[in-house]
Amino acid sequence: MSESIVLRGGTVLTVDASRSVLPGHDVLVTGDRIAAIGPRLAVPEGTEEIDATGGIVMPGMIDTHRHMWQTTMRGYGADWTLTQYFVWNYLEWGKIFRPEDVYAGNLLAALEALDAGVTTTVDWSHGLQTPQHGDAALDALQATAGRFVLAYGNIQDSPANWTAAPGFRDFVSRRISPGDDMLGFQLAFDVTGDPEFPERAAFEVARELGVGVTTHAGVWGATNDDGIRLMHEHGFMTPQTVYVHAATLSTDSYQRIAATGGSASVSTESEQSAGQGYPPTWALRAHGIPVSLSMDTSMWWSADLFSAMRTTLGADRSREHLEAHGRGDTVTHSALRADQVVEWATRGGARALGRETDLGSVETGKKADLVLIKNDHSPVSFPVHHPYGHVAFQVQRGDVHTVLVNGRVVKREGRLVDVDLAAARAAVESTVEHLRSTMGEQAWEQGMNPEIPQAEILDNPYTYTEYRSAATHSA
Repeated sequence: MSESIVLRGGTVLTVDASRSVLPGHDVLVTGDRIAAIGPRLAVPEGTEEIDATGGIVMPGMIDTHRHMWQTTMRGYGADWTLTQYFVWNYLEWGKIFRPEDVYAGNLLAALEALDAGVTTTVDWSHGLQTPQHGDAALDALQATAGRFVLAYGNIQDSPANWTAAPGFRDFVSRRISPGDDMLGFQLAFDVTGDPEFPERAAFEVARELGVGVTTHAGVWGATNDDGIRLMHEHGFMTPQTVYVHAATLSTDSYQRIAATGGSASVSTESEQSAGQGYPPTWALRAHGIPVSLSMDTSMWWSADLFSAMRTTLGADRSREHLEAHGRGDTVTHSALRADQVVEWATRGGARALGRETDLGSVETGKKADLVLIKNDHSPVSFPVHHPYGHVAFQVQRGDVHTVLVNGRVVKREGRLVDVDLAAARAAVESTVEHLRSTMGEQAWEQGMNPEIPQAEILDNPYTYTEYRSAATHSA
């Protein structure tokens, strides 16, 4: 690996405070940092040069909520609602995942994240039934070159129980190093709204460990305003807290989140399909709550943040139009802009993770987590009139040419570097065989194909069994 790398002549989207666009600029990387940005930079002898001409250089994207262990079941739940997801994972089959199955899912998810230019991923790992599952999840993450946050959770036990278990404490002491640049740590659990507030003990563990909590909040039928109120009244809402979805909360709850400095992780593809509630960015913007983006799970949706950006723009603008039309008004200027959702996919994630000082933007001195968007073989790669808009609406994962994480090239000319995809495929196939044989063929097929509700067709007063034209009638 060269000590220095320069990306030459691209259009640089800094995603800094001014969201600058710098055409024809170079980005020089030395070690793990961005050393310089400018046109025609002089570089040290031996610097590796990457031609970014005609391409877009942007920060590595940051996904703040991805259930990576489920990736071996990619697309299985395409026709699910949230009900089917809960039944399958929480009540029926999530418990049959072995540590090696968590490893296979995490490994595949980590590779596909890097492939799509997601350089930092929060592994919302709520399938860690034992410390051995936790070891497997972490082993898979550390087998790749990405930057991760392990959000430790266990849907098969209560948060108070698993956070108090000696095995969990042993895992933290063995595997988690405070201040690790490439691996962060959070606790992942939900707050039910039970007046007894049974999650209090888990929050106290998070406070003792000095780590944040990421929680599914404002999910229709599952988590609600009572959970937010209890967290606030007991002093557990902090700037480290990430509220996932946050789609069905009241004004009071949004105000509590805003006042305590928390942020929301919005998974628009998930919210608009599964039923957590309408994607809430329109409400979050109104309350000044910081936003980051996430893709949730590959059991349903695409595993890239380009899809997250365009669906978020569409959902937010759709709501804005709908609200205006309800007032008999017309939206003439969109409030949410392309550069803002690109920021949510990058610097917004860094802010949510407390890493805004060194991640999330292309600025001198920051970590060299960079993505080059360039595809000379695609007719969609030109012209680029509006670079932020191009990223938000035109780009797909196949247009990710080069990815750097911590100054290291992990994807070059459209292909991942130093990756054994055959080994990843074999691990996934072993897991699928285990799950399918354990479930049985009937349960496997039923899980993938939930019952279709009976459709009701409304009566149509303009349907006639006998019809004569006006001309025929008059004759």
